[in-house]
Amino acid sequence: MRFIIGRMAARLPILALLLLGLGCMLAPAVFAQTQDDNILPVTEAYKLSTDASTPGTLKLHWVIAQDYYLYRGRMKFTAGPGITLGEAQLPPGEKHVDPYLGPVETYHHAVDASIPYTVAPGTTHLVLSVQYQGCHEVEPKICYPPHTEQLDLPLPATAPTPAAGTSLGNALQQIGENGNDTSSDPLPQEQAFKFSALAQDAHHLLLHWTMPKDYYVYQNHISLKLKDANGLTLATPAWPAGGVQHQDAQLGTVTVYFGDLALPVAIEGDTAGHKQVTLEASFLGCKDGGVCYPLMTRDATLDLASGAAAEGVTTSGTSTPSGPLQSSLLVALLLALGGGLVLNLMPCVLPVLSLKAVSLLEGGETPALRRRHALAYTVGVLASFLALGGGILVLRSAGHALGWGTQLQQPLLVAVLACVIFALGLSMSGVVQFGASLGNTGSTLANRGGVAGDFFTGVLAVVVASPCTAPFMGGALAYAFAAPAAHALLVFLMLGVGLALPFLAIAYIPALARWLPKPGRWMETLKQVLAFPMYLTAAWLSWVLANQRGADAVGLLLVTLVLLALALWWFERSRGRGLLHHLLTALLVVLTAAPLYLLAQLPPMTNAATAQQGTVPYSSAKLAELRAANTPVFVDMTADWCITCKANEHTVLDGTAFHDALKRDGAVYMKGDWTNEDPAITAFLQHYHSPGVPLYVVFPKGGGEGRQLPTVLTTALVQRALDEAAH
Repeated sequence: MRFIIGRMAARLPILALLLLGLGCMLAPAVFAQTQDDNILPVTEAYKLSTDASTPGTLKLHWVIAQDYYLYRGRMKFTAGPGITLGEAQLPPGEKHVDPYLGPVETYHHAVDASIPYTVAPGTTHLVLSVQYQGCHEVEPKICYPPHTEQLDLPLPATAPTPAAGTSLGNALQQIGENGNDTSSDPLPQEQAFKFSALAQDAHHLLLHWTMPKDYYVYQNHISLKLKDANGLTLATPAWPAGGVQHQDAQLGTVTVYFGDLALPVAIEGDTAGHKQVTLEASFLGCKDGGVCYPLMTRDATLDLASGAAAEGVTTSGTSTPSGPLQSSLLVALLLALGGGLVLNLMPCVLPVLSLKAVSLLEGGETPALRRRHALAYTVGVLASFLALGGGILVLRSAGHALGWGTQLQQPLLVAVLACVIFALGLSMSGVVQFGASLGNTGSTLANRGGVAGDFFTGVLAVVVASPCTAPFMGGALAYAFAAPAAHALLVFLMLGVGLALPFLAIAYIPALARWLPKPGRWMETLKQVLAFPMYLTAAWLSWVLANQRGADAVGLLLVTLVLLALALWWFERSRGRGLLHHLLTALLVVLTAAPLYLLAQLPPMTNAATAQQGTVPYSSAKLAELRAANTPVFVDMTADWCITCKANEHTVLDGTAFHDALKRDGAVYMKGDWTNEDPAITAFLQHYHSPGVPLYVVFPKGGGEGRQLPTVLTTALVQRALDEAAH
């Protein structure tokens, strides 16, 4: 509109609209009168330039003169022959209320727009009209009539055409920050965005996108659904932390994933009647500084029973599942038996096994007592493995991404376990006696089997063993988490058999039992000495708690331990006394629980611990960046509560030989801390079918799949893996 108007109060909106229309009719003559007032011609006030070098996307750029502005809502784009335009992508404007037009958005200085398009076969030019309108905002204040420019631009060689059988809306999804890409032609979408999916169990899927360097997918443009799966839905994905904040010219600040995206998704509903499900994944992706692809859709058929993986295919294709977990039940049970046996030698179990050693020595008087002790211990171990494994499976089916040892990610459980270990230490030190005295010998020992104590020792052995992953256990647990529930529980039971087997062998094989020393009063001294590993275990759990919830949590735990010691001391003194003493004991127990309640309310640590010198914190984006730069990477997934992890760090990963090997091979040491819950690390563990930490993966120079190392490391093994990755 070419009209001259004074900025007056909008008290008569109808009159204002009439004046607006009159101004449009009189605009040519009025505007001619304003040339002496230095009002610029419309094409000089708003200089439009175009860029059609990116296939499928037209870029428009306006340079807006000083004291002029454009209306966002007055921009219109009309396609010419053979051209189909998508929705124009415009940035938000400055919002204000115009006296005549009401709420508007305007642009000053400059503005960029992007329009996705497709062309009909045989079309050689991009023909369209661009209409826009703006105003001069200082005296003399005028607004131009709508101005239209006709564009006739040569098309780039690879302009997209609508694919047969694909909806027009999908073909027009051309969004992103598209610059010139003259260095190389964009890859076909099947090569640029490789998609696969894995059914970890009946309720958990792991989706995986693999992209070359500079390619990425948008987080908020990934759409997932199950096809023909009545009663089943997908939960909100657990987005990993490796997303990058990306400034998109049209969408503003968005989250994108470069290189590699492992996305856990839970299935909600009863899957009992579904052996297979078909997942449809739609997503948008771009090459950084280059072309953006139309909406891509891949289907993957997943076997919920076997945990098979499927490569993503186009909607019209089919998929052939191929499972990464090919272990049979028999192999998994043998691995579990071996893992349980080796677990007896792991440092996490040794403090509690001292209790069992005392029990066996006490039972050495007769074979019957030895067998009774061993059987009670075995029942405690088996029941605990069954409860622990069953609990993990139930929670995983409810949508929780749990694995072996993840219960120690809960600070309250860590604190309670510290209290139990501390109480056992007090018992071994003689402060309190639970049940029959372990120090009695002779005829008294023959009459007291201590079955309840042996059962509890088995329970405690499993609880403290949970932070450890022994050799052979990884494969067995990976099978258990992907297998049907009945097979999984058999694997957990076999782990228990392996853990209890040495004590069963001593009890039932006389030749082994003859090696046991004779019981005597010296056992009381041994028991008191073995209390100190218990206290050290409680101190270690306090350190874990400090890393999870800070110094306040440790302070509350120390108060709890003092109150617990007081309650146990009074419990021992009040044996055989009246009701009042028992009520006081109950009150002290309640007071002991109060600090634990306060501890459970503490928030997680807000400030992440500073990375160790020479290490890089794990992120999928950083890993993709290093791999794209042909850098070997040693990835270490660890946790403060993982004793095996700490043993490997002390013996291998903190040593000069390991760091010298990193420098020699030009490798990067990347560390992921799973002490607290972290969806990105959980996704990485699930991608490698690891039931928990530790997990060590060496990624070679020049690409290729990472090599997974054993859970127990040696310096020679790690050096050899780094040397192979660097060549």
